[in-house]
Amino acid sequence: MLSEFRSRLLTGQAEQRLLTTLLEQCKQQGWLKAGGKQRTDSTHVLTAVRALNRLELVGETLRHALNVLAEVAPDWLRPQVTPEWFERYSRRIEEYRLPKGQEARQQYAELIGADGAQLLTRIDQETGLTWLRELPALVTLRQVWEHQYVMREDRLCSRKAEELPPTGERMDSPYDPDARSGNKRSATWTGYKVHLTETCDDDTPHLITHVETTEAMIPDVQMTEPIQLALAGQDLLPTEHIVDAGYTDADWVVRSQVDMGIEVVGPVRPDSSWQARAQTGYDVSHFQIDWQAHQAVCPQGHVSSSWTPL
Repeated sequence: MLSEFRSRLLTGQAEQRLLTTLLEQCKQQGWLKAGGKQRTDSTHVLTAVRALNRLELVGETLRHALNVLAEVAPDWLRPQVTPEWFERYSRRIEEYRLPKGQEARQQYAELIGADGAQLLTRIDQETGLTWLRELPALVTLRQVWEHQYVMREDRLCSRKAEELPPTGERMDSPYDPDARSGNKRSATWTGYKVHLTETCDDDTPHLITHVETTEAMIPDVQMTEPIQLALAGQDLLPTEHIVDAGYTDADWVVRSQVDMGIEVVGPVRPDSSWQARAQTGYDVSHFQIDWQAHQAVCPQGHVSSSWTPL
């Protein structure tokens, strides 16, 4: 029942309705108002799928596409499928059933790749059922094949590891194509990231004021501005916004104060230059910067000859 209720909320774009109603009630009771302190942090959300290696991923992606086609277009699919395909894709693709040895696994990966490419070609050639191309399972199949395979001398080959897209851009499962690999400090996961903002004044209840779910690989710093704009839309802007180092950015720290009157409180990122890390040579802390005169003075007393804003 909860799963069906959640699906209805998402379909009707009503996922914020309950939180908005609760916040309005808290405003009326005097427990919530603009100003004061709020803090934002993010945590991981796990996707409910099993971890797949590359060979399992391509096999299971093709199997999923075939299963969907068997439901929505069985008459079209039946003549496309050979007995060998039924033998390969009728059961879940699992590691213990896969070939052993690098060469055998490579051949099996390219066999699956050829099957998938053949299916996509036949769907592209189909003029009477063009809607098949728009099925989410077929869109996912096409994307996974672009990520995992490449044509070399008129032959479809598995991409080498260095040719793959970045980890955060690749799909990890055909059953949740929006889930991505994420990393935050020592935590790594497959799924999503959720940003939670709450009030944290000492004299009022601590209440969640905003929730934002993103893809797992999106850096926290990209969400500072959208979160503050969302709070402004609810008339809940804080005067002090407390964040960790992942959210701080020099430009946004300044613009938050100038444009919205918000003091962003959080650690700034350390100097990552080799001079600062090795503690030899001159890092930025050794220079005197005159912002009004647009000049920098080095430890030897020499004045910079140009000033280029970034």
